[in-house]
Amino acid sequence: MNDWQKKSPLDWETYVNKLVKVVAIEKQEYEGWVLTVDPVSASIVLAAFLENEEVSISVVMGHAVQEVEILKEGDGETKQRLCRIFAPEESKAYSPEELEKRKNDLKTWLETNHIPVTEQGESSRTLCVAGVLLIDPPYGPEQCSSSNEIILSRVQGLVQGYLEKQQ
Repeated sequence: MNDWQKKSPLDWETYVNKLVKVVAIEKQEYEGWVLTVDPVSASIVLAAFLENEEVSISVVMGHAVQEVEILKEGDGETKQRLCRIFAPEESKAYSPEELEKRKNDLKTWLETNHIPVTEQGESSRTLCVAGVLLIDPPYGPEQCSSSNEIILSRVQGLVQGYLEKQQ
C-alpha cells in the first residue's frame, strides 16, 4: 500500500477543486482539476478543460499514485465549472430573471399557437394550460403535469419542440 492509499478521506478532500500534477508508476504524469477521490480505491478523478467548453476526464488508479502535487487553488468560477461537469442540463440553476423570461417566452409562444394558458400559484410561477395541465419552473417537458395522459404527451411534445427551436 502506497502513501497515497494510506491517507484518509479527509486528507483527500483537501485536494478537491485544486489543479494537481499526479505522478504515477512508470513515471506517467497527469495534470488536471481534482473532481473527487474514491474513498475505497483511492483513485483520483481529474478534469481538464479543453477548447470549446469541452472537458477531458481522467482517472488515476489509487494503487498507481506515487506523488500528488498541488499546482493551483481553485477559485469560485472554477469550482462552479467543476460542479457543472456531471450535472444534467435540466438541473442547471436559473436566476429569477431567467426563469421569468423562460416563463414569459413559453407563455407567449403557447398563446401564439392558440393554446389557452394562464399563470397561477405562488407569485404566478406556474403556467396552467387549458385548465388541465400545469408547467412549473424551469418550464421544460419534465415539469409538465396532468391527469390526462393524452394532453400531457402532446403538450410535452410541443414544449420539447419549442425548446429545441430556441437553441
